[in-house]
Amino acid sequence: MVKQHGDLVIAGVGGASGGTYDTVRLDGVATVNGSVEARIFKGNGHVHLKDDLRAEELECNGNMNVKGSLKIRTLKAEGMVRIGGALRGESCVLNGVISTKGDCELEELTGEGAFTVNGLLSAGHVDFVLHGPGKANEIGVESLVIRQNNQGTWNRLLGGMFPKLKPELNAGSIEGDFIDVEYTNADVIRGNIVIIGEGCTIGAVEYRSQLTVHPGARVGREEKIGV
Repeated sequence: MVKQHGDLVIAGVGGASGGTYDTVRLDGVATVNGSVEARIFKGNGHVHLKDDLRAEELECNGNMNVKGSLKIRTLKAEGMVRIGGALRGESCVLNGVISTKGDCELEELTGEGAFTVNGLLSAGHVDFVLHGPGKANEIGVESLVIRQNNQGTWNRLLGGMFPKLKPELNAGSIEGDFIDVEYTNADVIRGNIVIIGEGCTIGAVEYRSQLTVHPGARVGREEKIGV
């Protein structure tokens, strides 16, 4: 472990204490005790943080486990990210799997893979391609676009990780201005413009301006409500 000029660098196998740094770069297998605050945080390999992490720019490739909460401005992740608390920030670009035990609050969530939010997913814009399961107790957004990709190496990899879980979104309630989903199961969807695509099973849809339902989708109740 080398610490100099406000930076923290680990290459190989090592550990470090929490603290405030300008730049953190962890390559290999690294464990950090205590909360960390950094301007730039880059993790490659297997990174385990035993407390909260706060970073302006976070990039991770591999497997990152944050036992506490994660607060970022931007997050770019390839691989798997597990968060023991909440995730809050501006943007997340994901190519992999992310899970939070708390709420997830973002301005933008884009990418492909799978996600689990054991709480509220609150976002300005979500545009996501599911290769594995998506799950949130509640979703509140300005716009939500969910697609399914069932082919390719990515899906075979996730199929090995989640052999019994389909690439579909499951949520209790979804609310937003623009909702365009496929392969989604929800108790209720409320929105202004709502597009229910192929493979959806929705208990009730409440819309203000426009509703489109795919012939292959199932909707229990449709209701146009006042503007």
